[in-house]
Amino acid sequence: MKSLPQLLSPCQVSPASSAVRSRRNGLVALACLLAILPAQRLPAQPYGPPDQGQPGDAMIQEYLRQTAERLEDDFLGAVRSAGDWIDLRPRFRREYMDMLGLWPVPEKTPLRAAIARTLDRGDYQVDMLHYQSRPGLYVTANLYRPAAAPPEGKWPGILYVCGHSARGRNGNKTAYQSHGIWLARHGYVCLTVDTLQLGELAGLHHGTYREGRWEWLSRGYTPAGVECWNGIRGLDYLASRPDVDPNRLGVTGISGGGAATFWIAAADDRVRVAVPVSGMADLASYVGNRVINGHCDCMFLYNAHRWPWTRIAALIAPRALLFVNSDQDRIFPMDANERVINRLERLYSLFGAGDCVDSVVSIGDHAYRADIRQAAFRFLNTHLKNDPRPVTDTEVDLVARSGEISHPIPPEELRVFVRDTDLPADALNGQIDRTFVPMAKVALPAKEEFAPWRDRLLGRIRERVFGDFPARVSEAQPVSGSTGGVFWASTEPGIRIRLRAARAPSEPPERVWLWVAGSDVESPLPAGFESLTRPGDAVYLCEPRGVGGTSWTRKNPPNYVERAHYLLGRTVDSGRVWDIASAVRLVRARSPSQCPVHLAGEGAAALLCVYAALLEPDVDALVLIDPAATHEDPAAPALLNILRVCDAPEAAGLLAPRPVTIAGSAVGLWQKTSAIYEAAGAAGKFVVKP
Repeated sequence: MKSLPQLLSPCQVSPASSAVRSRRNGLVALACLLAILPAQRLPAQPYGPPDQGQPGDAMIQEYLRQTAERLEDDFLGAVRSAGDWIDLRPRFRREYMDMLGLWPVPEKTPLRAAIARTLDRGDYQVDMLHYQSRPGLYVTANLYRPAAAPPEGKWPGILYVCGHSARGRNGNKTAYQSHGIWLARHGYVCLTVDTLQLGELAGLHHGTYREGRWEWLSRGYTPAGVECWNGIRGLDYLASRPDVDPNRLGVTGISGGGAATFWIAAADDRVRVAVPVSGMADLASYVGNRVINGHCDCMFLYNAHRWPWTRIAALIAPRALLFVNSDQDRIFPMDANERVINRLERLYSLFGAGDCVDSVVSIGDHAYRADIRQAAFRFLNTHLKNDPRPVTDTEVDLVARSGEISHPIPPEELRVFVRDTDLPADALNGQIDRTFVPMAKVALPAKEEFAPWRDRLLGRIRERVFGDFPARVSEAQPVSGSTGGVFWASTEPGIRIRLRAARAPSEPPERVWLWVAGSDVESPLPAGFESLTRPGDAVYLCEPRGVGGTSWTRKNPPNYVERAHYLLGRTVDSGRVWDIASAVRLVRARSPSQCPVHLAGEGAAALLCVYAALLEPDVDALVLIDPAATHEDPAAPALLNILRVCDAPEAAGLLAPRPVTIAGSAVGLWQKTSAIYEAAGAAGKFVVKP
């Protein structure tokens, strides 16, 4: 294992040849010329028009845009030197792996790599192989290698990660065979790996994009984490081979493979050279210009630590990085391309490694072209083989398109599992989302341990789930537009919600009820709610963001608003928790000082009330109607990482000794909550009514 200073030294290649120096001198001259030209900012390139059909569309879109820009504006923060970055890098690495669902770093279990068969193509050979990145998670791959023995020692190794190309049972690796062939013919061992969704053993990428798998957020599970881990274990396989030099490893790919190149190279310092092609934009583009709508879930981590997006790529610095894009690429637009490469160049300059980062812009849309392949292969040659000569033969093995697609190797021959009956029975690929990120196992407290147990667990919830919340959410502020019993209030900059006085007695109320609406439909209070109240109670109806008067357009796919939130370190539901806590403070301030505030909700809104009450001490009691008893339930609110801390019964138990009544739910589902209340000495204050 190399030491940290070694790993962070500038990209290590032999002294530059005269050809390289000439190229650098030319780039310097070009930079000087550009410096004296008027500065021009590329116009934004949105992905389609904004939604405008619902009353809350403009509000939420502007809120998301401004939040994204604030995060991106802090790329370097307090970093002023390479030393600053080196000091921060261990923390950044932990946060990064955590946001992929990979912290603590999983155990590297035996790969169980197996070669099913080998094709002899004369000057190169192709192994059909598979390995298990963890038990039951199979990765199918093709290994392209020179037929001859390496002239001196070992070959450099390349991990090729595939983009989104649906090739059915053959796996998407077969669509990129020309790259493996070129690399093998030019003295590399290239491992081309299938992705989770488009491999021979198909899993799922589109959980939040299309399939309504919002519990992924609560689990902290993203398929980006799987692609990263599969790639890390692919590097393990390459490094273990006797014909591969483990000190000369590179990774490259386009589109989804471009994103995976970033995931893997940022996570694993063994990658000496990274060439992502069309693989990264930034938050201003993904969120503000809705470019997220053109991407599936494997392109994103959950930004729980609220990073500027370019920091992911920055973890590669100062190792060699070629940032490649196309000028007419709708899902990686040029305005974002300009911002990302400019930020990276600033960081690399701190290391005196400006020549280790470069960019290539090709003319055309989202695809490979000759200039992209030539630049990518030349960059790999330069930094892994000290060979900066131009590359001119990239088209020899290209997949041809003349009526029908013509492959150098028939795709069926590149299958690892030839027949369906060959597929391993123990494969977990189709359900890996359920086990990839370990869920929390919370030990219940003894009676004398309740207070410190509560403080520790609540602290973890604040840190992991509501990390950007202040110590106490601010009181909502009434805004103009209020009429009669309906009024609007601002809960945070850019967000306003609607509250309605469902019952306002003429005299000071005995109690105040805040009923949290959970539907976009304006409806009266639910049947039976009157039985909970007294004639002297005041009742307010709270519509948190996205509900009722601020409902926004929902389209499945791409679920723009909901997915954009997790790129900013929140979820829609955590925002609603903020709104409820803020509204509680408002009604508390408008009520007599001794008047208790009761919080109530139904379904998903019921659990939102639990978390709002955990964050807001002014809630005196809760009534929860038909709440989900686990965040694994698709009907439960989606809160980033909550299942990595606890589940709904433990969260509800943290409310002790405040009175809580649950109606419409089986008693057995809340046994843990009952046990926690008993440990708190408040057993009679937790009631479940089936």
